[in-house]
Amino acid sequence: MPTSPNSVPTPGSRDTEFIRLSGVSKAYAEGDQTHVVLDRADAAVGSGELVVLLGKSGSGKTTLLNLLSGIDVPDAGEVRIAGTDIHALSERERTLFRRRRIGFVFQFFNLLPTLTVFENVLLPLELQGSIGRSDRERVSDLLEQVGLADRATSFPGRLSGGERQRVAIVRALVHRPDLLLADEPTGNLDADTGNDILKLLDSLTRAEGKTLVMATHSRQVAAVADRVLRIEHAHLVEA
Repeated sequence: MPTSPNSVPTPGSRDTEFIRLSGVSKAYAEGDQTHVVLDRADAAVGSGELVVLLGKSGSGKTTLLNLLSGIDVPDAGEVRIAGTDIHALSERERTLFRRRRIGFVFQFFNLLPTLTVFENVLLPLELQGSIGRSDRERVSDLLEQVGLADRATSFPGRLSGGERQRVAIVRALVHRPDLLLADEPTGNLDADTGNDILKLLDSLTRAEGKTLVMATHSRQVAAVADRVLRIEHAHLVEA
């Protein structure tokens, strides 16, 4: 069966399809012009797969991550996560879906400056309800794994960029999400620190069996991926 030029095949190395994009389009108005970000994008990502989304700045990588999370809504097409059409959910249902099933790692960390490292990591669990002993133990265990057990009571302003990104990674993983979305997670770091963060992100997500979609403009970052997708002229293609 023939495929469209904007179609990305289902990965053969993963038995369980976790993400499915079908005919996804998104455009924004810029003055009296329309800027098309995605044009009928099709793609599939397997459960536990690490996929890098490659593209230059402004190509639409962040928009695609926002569509995957349900923060943004496509103009056409369907986004399914674990079989759920997330844009068929109400706004509140999408919020709850994100809170339970998705973790985020941002380029600029997005840590709350008035909370300690421990409190920042604990926050996603607090948003889900009451906190138990096992939750606090998980936070401590993750901080130990990334070498930050001794910084648990420190505030973000006292940390280096690499330390803050490590906190952001464990915060994204603490509630055991099925899907991790990372938007230029090494883009605000020097090369050596960025490499360390990339290795950590790779090892932690694989150890916990998470599906990871990571947006970047760096081909060096793309080297860790199981597959690379690229956005070119609003089309999503296999790199």
